[in-house]
Amino acid sequence: MDIIRPRLTDYHGIHKNQADLDFAIQFFDEDIPLYIDPFLLWKSPSQQDNALHTTITNSFNHLNYLIKKKRENEALSLLINLSECHEVGLGVSKTRKGTKISEKQAQDILNLFKDIPEYSQFGFTHFEIIQLYISGISKDRISDITCNFLKSFLIDYTIEQCELNKIPIEGVILDSIYNYKTNTLDRNQKVYLPVNPLTKEPLIFTPKRWLRFNTWINYEDYFQKYCPRDEIFNPDEPEERVKVLNFNRENYGTIEGYIEYKTKTSEECKNDPLFSQIPVLSAKRKLSQILKLNTGKEHGADIQYEELSASLLASLFYPHLDFAQTQSRTESGRHIRDLIFYNNRDIDFLDEIFAEYNNRQLVIEMKNVKEISRDHINQLNRYMQDNIGNFGVFLTRNPLSKAMYENTVNLWSSQRKCIIAITDEDLKLMVEVYESKQRTPIEVLKKKYIEFRRSCPS
Repeated sequence: MDIIRPRLTDYHGIHKNQADLDFAIQFFDEDIPLYIDPFLLWKSPSQQDNALHTTITNSFNHLNYLIKKKRENEALSLLINLSECHEVGLGVSKTRKGTKISEKQAQDILNLFKDIPEYSQFGFTHFEIIQLYISGISKDRISDITCNFLKSFLIDYTIEQCELNKIPIEGVILDSIYNYKTNTLDRNQKVYLPVNPLTKEPLIFTPKRWLRFNTWINYEDYFQKYCPRDEIFNPDEPEERVKVLNFNRENYGTIEGYIEYKTKTSEECKNDPLFSQIPVLSAKRKLSQILKLNTGKEHGADIQYEELSASLLASLFYPHLDFAQTQSRTESGRHIRDLIFYNNRDIDFLDEIFAEYNNRQLVIEMKNVKEISRDHINQLNRYMQDNIGNFGVFLTRNPLSKAMYENTVNLWSSQRKCIIAITDEDLKLMVEVYESKQRTPIEVLKKKYIEFRRSCPS
């Protein structure tokens, strides 16, 4: 069965959710929109992480050594080759393939060692501050360079996690691995790693504790909170980034002050989870907005219903169901919106719908209608015949009518397909359970399923 937005764990039948794993689960067809932040390694209580940060810093400052030894072409080539690391699958690429920095960008970075005396003499302590000097360098480049400097460690970490979680590995050839002893790239190295089953490209895991949506030290934060704009721009002058970068290169003390500020506030620097549940207050607010909506499409009520429901259910079902995506499809000229969840099979109910109905994912079709019709049921029935499994859910406003409920029972009797409906009242109960923390909202879905099965002939 095909998986929508496939993940490594789903493909290999690893029944663990993201919250239970130490590494970020990779997608096969796109990047994870997070980045390694070297500052997290620097501030970590782990001596190992601190040592790895020293590795990053020393490796980057070795470029300065090469410049001083008149080996600038070597430094240039090394930096360009370190600027992209597609095996880790971090970033925003829809193809998992990025591009390396240009020779000009690499030269601009190297020039910092020559143009700013303090870096020439002492080197960098946090190399990510190159974002404050060089145009086109941001979190994605910092993350990729960090990954390449640490690739040897990350390979060992990946193998360890694969052994722990029984993920298959196979022999692959990596174009290069940075050698910390020689400060060079070892070419065409054979290692054993998990692979993308479609492309056979190698995959390298990254610890969740190192990941953020943006690096702690970054241009946007500097510009908003610390940049002395009055010294850079005239009152009526547009605030252009290039002028800020030029100012920074000529005012080392300002950048050092910013680093001191970020260091003093480092307790606020924490890794970003791949998914965060919304607060109880937000859940109650979204529920209230849903309940106030009229049924139908007038004034965009259907779109509002879908957007509010997607955010709410993603939090209510976490961590038992990891949210995959909101998917649009068209059937017979009708636009249909689905919520797709990964079935982690970590509770008996989810394991049962996998065993009984072959659902490796759970699909919830959103219908902001007064009443579910026979056409709606037929649509979902046809969809379940494709690649979804034989268990489907309507998210709708009211309970199924007696005739439509009997229709779903007959569908189960004849084809062993199960369709149940979550209503406004069920959402209310889910949010109450979410607030109480005594039980989990997914038990409401389980309760609906048990009630449905009791209605089916034995």
